[in-house]
Amino acid sequence: MNYSSSKQAAENVVTTIADGGGKAIAVRGDVSKSADAQGFVDTAIENYGRLDIVVNNSGIYEFAPLAEITEEAFHKSFNVNVLGPLLVTKAAVKHFVEGASVINIGSTAPLIRSESTTVYTAMKAALDAVTGVLAKELGPKKVRINSVNPGFTITEGTTSYVGSDFAENLIAQVPLGRAAQPEEIASVVVFPASEDAQWVTGELINASGGLR
Repeated sequence: MNYSSSKQAAENVVTTIADGGGKAIAVRGDVSKSADAQGFVDTAIENYGRLDIVVNNSGIYEFAPLAEITEEAFHKSFNVNVLGPLLVTKAAVKHFVEGASVINIGSTAPLIRSESTTVYTAMKAALDAVTGVLAKELGPKKVRINSVNPGFTITEGTTSYVGSDFAENLIAQVPLGRAAQPEEIASVVVFPASEDAQWVTGELINASGGLR
């Protein structure tokens, strides 16, 4: 698992996994840099000997109206939300075993198109396109790639929006009447990563409580 800056939080996750009987390693790096992306993959191979699953979960949230959009913010968002998954997947492909699976974490933002989310929505729409194209490109290698697209979820990246008009407006539109918890999204990710989904690739799996 990789992290950008929260070393203690990453170590806490490693401990939780170890307490559950698993094994994990935390590696610091920037997914938008090819050397770091390669480093994540190299560390996995060095410690586990093979690579079966990649979850491209890194992402940033920076919402702003049109008048406040800057080139710097755009490129920062693109580099993490779109280039990052491309670089990590590129580094991983040569190590994948047959039947390997890539899961991109997208968003239902392209379906909802909320105000002040132009850049974020564009990035997630681009990631949807990446998923579809790479499913065709990697299919002959027997590698599957899908996207799990959550609705509003209580995560480290969204806690600053909780209670805001923006968040409350989104939650009010959710048929199930609340925001999602990370565990509820994780359980959806397990399916395309599993052998039960051997015939599933190029799909966008919405996990949004019915939000459209």
